[in-house]
Amino acid sequence: MTAPDAFATLARARTSVRGFTDQLVPDDMLRELLVSARLAPSGANLQPGSFIQVRGAVREGLSQAMSAAYRDGSAEAEDYSYFPDPMPGHLRRRQVAAARALYDSIGIAREDRGGRDQQFERNFRFFDAPVALVVTIERGLGSGSFMDLGMALYGLLLAAQSRGLASCAIGALASYPGLVRAHLGLGPEAHIVCGVALGYADADAPVNRTRTSRVDLDAFFRVVG
Repeated sequence: MTAPDAFATLARARTSVRGFTDQLVPDDMLRELLVSARLAPSGANLQPGSFIQVRGAVREGLSQAMSAAYRDGSAEAEDYSYFPDPMPGHLRRRQVAAARALYDSIGIAREDRGGRDQQFERNFRFFDAPVALVVTIERGLGSGSFMDLGMALYGLLLAAQSRGLASCAIGALASYPGLVRAHLGLGPEAHIVCGVALGYADADAPVNRTRTSRVDLDAFFRVVG
């Protein structure tokens, strides 16, 4: 039987890590993590979405292409809307606080646009993690399938944490769906959702001291009746 606080301990330990060692993740371990993630519930058991590991020259070419597009200010139509437009004030405050926590941890001032851009560009290199994943979902699926895929994605992050690995989901990859499809040989039916970096955390990396807060229970829970 699992200890009552085991899940709470695991969930509190998981955080977005952006600095990794070069220690490799065994292929069989990665497969075990993905099998565990797929145990997430899904409506009608559709089990939507795919996880694609990107390695070698393909990974390097994709990272270089996305970085170049970011530096050039190129834009693509995203496959889905990630953030509300315009961003409501109360959500904008959370977004700003998260950015401040990240950049403060590595000593990048708010006015240092170059430093911020350089750090953001590391998204496109999967933060140099040993495992780089691209998450896709089939075109035409309903909004509920994104919820189901999100549960599988969180399952993957928690499964990785349970095995001593660190992780970071990378929404920035959704900004260049055309580039991702081209480099991975995917057709238009594959919508690009996000990336995932997996590996062993570098305990000495200042960026890994980043911590974000969570809203109080009263902000998202209430009892009616």
